[in-house]
Amino acid sequence: MKYLLFLSIYLILSFSLPAQVLNTLNDQSNYSVDMNKSTSKIVLDGILDEEAWTNAQKNSNFGQYFPTDSLAACGESEIYFTYDDNNFYIAAKCYAPSNGFSVESLRRDYGFGANDNMTFLIDTYNDNTNAYVFGMHPFGARREALVFNGGRMGSNFDSSWDNKWDGNSKMYDNYWICELAIPFKTLRYKEGAEKWRFNAYRNDVQCNEITTWINIPRQFSLTDLLYMADIKFEEPLPKPGTNVSIIPYVSGGITKDFESNPPTDAQSIYNFGGDAKIGLSSSLNLDLTINPDFSQVEVDRQVTNLERFEIFFPERRQFFLENADLFGNFGTGNMNPFFSRRIGVSIDTTTGNNIQNTIIGGARLSGKLSDRVRIGLLNMVTAPQRENDLPTFNYTVAATEYRIGERSNVGLILVNKEAIDSDGFSDSVDKYDRVAGLEYRIGSKSNYWNGKTSFMTAITPNDETGKYAHLTSITYNRRKYRFQWEHQIIGSGFDAEVGFVPRRDILRFNPGFTYRIFPTQGKVSSYNFDIFYTSIFKLGQDDNEIIEDFQLEETRIEGGWSISYNNNHRLRAEIGYNSFTLLNDFDPTRIQDDDVFIRAGSNIDNLLFSVNYRTNSRDRFVVNVDQNIGKFFGGTRIGTRANLTYRYIPYGSISIDARYNYIKLDDPFIPAHLWLIGPRVDLTFSKKHFLTIFTQFNTQVNNLSINTRFQWRFAPASDFFIVYSDNYNTLDEYFGSRNRGIVAKLTYWLNL
Repeated sequence: MKYLLFLSIYLILSFSLPAQVLNTLNDQSNYSVDMNKSTSKIVLDGILDEEAWTNAQKNSNFGQYFPTDSLAACGESEIYFTYDDNNFYIAAKCYAPSNGFSVESLRRDYGFGANDNMTFLIDTYNDNTNAYVFGMHPFGARREALVFNGGRMGSNFDSSWDNKWDGNSKMYDNYWICELAIPFKTLRYKEGAEKWRFNAYRNDVQCNEITTWINIPRQFSLTDLLYMADIKFEEPLPKPGTNVSIIPYVSGGITKDFESNPPTDAQSIYNFGGDAKIGLSSSLNLDLTINPDFSQVEVDRQVTNLERFEIFFPERRQFFLENADLFGNFGTGNMNPFFSRRIGVSIDTTTGNNIQNTIIGGARLSGKLSDRVRIGLLNMVTAPQRENDLPTFNYTVAATEYRIGERSNVGLILVNKEAIDSDGFSDSVDKYDRVAGLEYRIGSKSNYWNGKTSFMTAITPNDETGKYAHLTSITYNRRKYRFQWEHQIIGSGFDAEVGFVPRRDILRFNPGFTYRIFPTQGKVSSYNFDIFYTSIFKLGQDDNEIIEDFQLEETRIEGGWSISYNNNHRLRAEIGYNSFTLLNDFDPTRIQDDDVFIRAGSNIDNLLFSVNYRTNSRDRFVVNVDQNIGKFFGGTRIGTRANLTYRYIPYGSISIDARYNYIKLDDPFIPAHLWLIGPRVDLTFSKKHFLTIFTQFNTQVNNLSINTRFQWRFAPASDFFIVYSDNYNTLDEYFGSRNRGIVAKLTYWLNL
């Protein structure tokens, strides 16, 4: 352990030194825009005829990001800024060869890549770390999101965030205009701020290009917050005044459990509660919730699980999303000390699906204390759920970040899960489960170096050894190549019940290398070659004696080649070899009888070859197909996936995602034919009325689910939902309904 700590400190300090060299080729640090304050009302109609717009500075000269980042934009764009006492205004004029603009639908929170649209990034704290995202497309649909961790990767983008703002678009013969009004109360910023940082990027379907206002090299993410300009206010921003929002809801419905014993009649359900948002300052917010209800949240997309470990599903519930990175950005994907979905979500023992566990109430304090200090405090209480052996729990999470330099910070997190009144529940429920962690994150000015190192410990009532975890991850990213190094050590006693840690008692090494080519001519926009290596050693701190201490448990080698075309088509081929020793009995198909499995101690060698081809996501008809074949647990695996989507512009789309896996293992295993079929219909009757019908047929869990959701956004951030759900057991001898329900929910956002 001590050698890994010394190595981590050496890597971080060594990489910090060259991190101070500025990449002058893409330096936009001196670019700024002076904004004038508007003295007259601005009407959001897509017509820039107000005096504030005619006097505003025109900002253009967009450059290509795709297909190449060395040319000026084919379709020029212009952006304008102004503000008044209540709102920050943005306008954009987007030129195109014709008025043949293409969008998926009128739905809010549309995807960027398949739509004509313009997106704006606003860093209100000027810290290169967090930003707000607002966007519109030519038909007036809106989207908003949060960017965290500097926006260095696509995964640092959270589109589930929702808040109150307004905007409109209007189409012309060879351009379209959007106008946005973002209330200062919607944003968090430092009182007295004189400037914000800003960038904009556009997807232009007719010119087949992605363009940015401040140039971003292709090897970096479109949301990278290093590449922004200053927008300066005519007067320092005052405190936005009283900022209190009340968001009550009421819901009601009928449910029936057909598999209950003894059988029961349909039951009526009624619920009410709500949230409150209280601005303690312009940069610090208190969120309160009482009896929150998440019945309107879209169901998870099911997967065919052929792995030995738990699968990660993202958070979708609104209350947990604002400043979610402050709590959830510690560690990495497979070693995260806090995962908010552990709160108020349990497993339905009949279907294996995630279901809601009632949250009695909670509070979250989050925001900035100063330019460098960011804090978060979360406390939630859940109701008992005896059918799943869960008592009442209190969850408390405290996190803080202190910024060092321009793009680095040190973070501290404390997580506590406390059982309340656990008498009468299983002995497997601990009285408490706690985790404390310290993390240093580096981001260089040049943007070449990024990384983090973490040290965490679990505090639990048992006497297990190995209650620690450590991570170091470093990435060096240049135009032609990217190198990464990561190592982890997770003790057997690191029991983070409120985190996501699917494997313990391991020492993992994971280097990787990517080589890129960006042609300047021809039909290809980029070639990528990558190789990743993983070795996992068993620490030997648990009771499993199959592998001796510090012996190799698993090796994985993965190589890939991909080619992206200028017409947005993409081809990728991969080959992966995985060798490991089973530490527990395991059924790879998850459908065999209880006494059919591969025994612990078996040595497994898997080899999988796969090819994927995707057509242009901007077309009306989009095809994404994947084929794989290989050696699997001593047998054969053949898999096919096809996703077909047809878009009826601008009113929605129809798609079907079909996955088939054939697995043939040695006797006594029966051949497995695993189907997962998910047809989906998305209809947008207007910018306020949406209907989604999502069906999932999964033979691995013998379940057919139907989820239908109608949404009417009758006022800003205020909705009426009707949600119908139905689950069926698909086993031949048991085919029939499992459970069924219909719920109506009304929520209204009221500013005081």
